[in-house]
Amino acid sequence: MEFILQPWPWWFSGILVGLTVPLLYFLTGQGFGISTSFQQVGAMCAPGSKLAYLRDFNKRKGMWTLMFAIGIAAGGFIANHWLSATPVEFLPESFMNVDGGIRLFIGGILIGFGTRYAGGCTSGHAITGISNLNWPSLVATIFFFVGGLGVTWGIESLIF
Repeated sequence: MEFILQPWPWWFSGILVGLTVPLLYFLTGQGFGISTSFQQVGAMCAPGSKLAYLRDFNKRKGMWTLMFAIGIAAGGFIANHWLSATPVEFLPESFMNVDGGIRLFIGGILIGFGTRYAGGCTSGHAITGISNLNWPSLVATIFFFVGGLGVTWGIESLIF
């Protein structure tokens, strides 16, 4: 039980995440990625949409992505509240005011736009795409990191 209550080494967690790729292919025939769950929600909320991205999405076939996303959130909640010696605060105090909420909202829009523009999220490109030797996924992953480093080391002080 002590092992579960402590943070796991990066290499062990990485192996477990890496094993999700063949497991998902074996169980569902699908690749790992979380952004498709947002397409699923959009398609469910707007079934008669004029956008082909939502209208033509197979809601029945894509339902597993929504269950997967709910499972990730539930797993994080369970791990944080019942399997952690020191639970993580949900949001830092700096995000609990109007300015912080606006920054989170704008950040969410930018992430959503970037995910759609890149044709997938970091998990889909970095984990599934690269494991499938998909050249565009490698390029996307490199620029995800370049963008993250640019914000962290460049404009972070302007934003925060």
